[in-house]
Amino acid sequence: MRYDTRVADDWDEETTSAGIDVEELAGIVDGKKRPCVTVLTGAASGEMFKLPRGNTVLGRAPNADLRLVDDGVSRHHARLRFEGNQVWVDDLESRNGTFVNGHKIDKPVALTDGDKLQVGRTTVLRFAYHDDLDETFHENLMSSALRDPLTRLFNKRYFLDRLDSELKFARRHGASLSLLLLDLDHFKRVNDTHGHLAGDAVLVNLSDVLVKAVRNEDVVARFGGEEIGIILRAIPLEPALQLADRLRRLIESTVTLHGDLELRATASIGAAEYPTSKVETIEALIESADKALYRAKDAGRNRVSRLTLP
Repeated sequence: MRYDTRVADDWDEETTSAGIDVEELAGIVDGKKRPCVTVLTGAASGEMFKLPRGNTVLGRAPNADLRLVDDGVSRHHARLRFEGNQVWVDDLESRNGTFVNGHKIDKPVALTDGDKLQVGRTTVLRFAYHDDLDETFHENLMSSALRDPLTRLFNKRYFLDRLDSELKFARRHGASLSLLLLDLDHFKRVNDTHGHLAGDAVLVNLSDVLVKAVRNEDVVARFGGEEIGIILRAIPLEPALQLADRLRRLIESTVTLHGDLELRATASIGAAEYPTSKVETIEALIESADKALYRAKDAGRNRVSRLTLP
């Protein structure tokens, strides 16, 4: 794949930097194919973003258009510019630079289908043009790899990988990271009394309720059985406890319809936070939240508890 560093003003109106005829590229961009970037490595691994016309800023700042919270990513790291029939990338004076196919760039570069972009130390993105079929295939592939098939929450594997990335970032930058572990109370009774399909309906409904109640950047995952983990980036312990209690009350007030049944559930929630808990590993953080969860259960269930570790 040829690497080209010509700036936007030097772009030939007849051909692109990759030697593709403009009319052919116009058919790609203005037809059914759209420019996209897919995160190959990093905390957002597997996610695909469609690029809108105009500028898309990549970085770890909350107001970045494409937020990438990873090692070495600057607040406003790079910019993707979609103009006419071409997408350009330029570095925004980032600390660690922006690389296209392994080459560090110092001026805007025209992107071609399949180019690899590296921002920071660990995040690599692939630029490509996708049509509806490509996008559907990608979504199905990523869904099967990252999602729980019943609830559509993230699965445990993704949860653990993401928690590891988030904890490393929090430790490196002195940021807060809260973890909630939520377990539905006496859930076995629902399955035993009304059947597993009824229990599945409750899990699916409450999972949807939880996802809608948290921020887009928060990670909600099925940790196992009726246990759900929630990663809260940059949220200190007290606000995390307030959110946990709001989620608890929301679950308590939610009715799941299953045939003629109106099913209700309650949840116990354990909360832990770094750096209040001075943990070194995700296992220690999970253990802290898990002990808090069992404290909530031992205290009567349907409540929130915290447990801090030295």
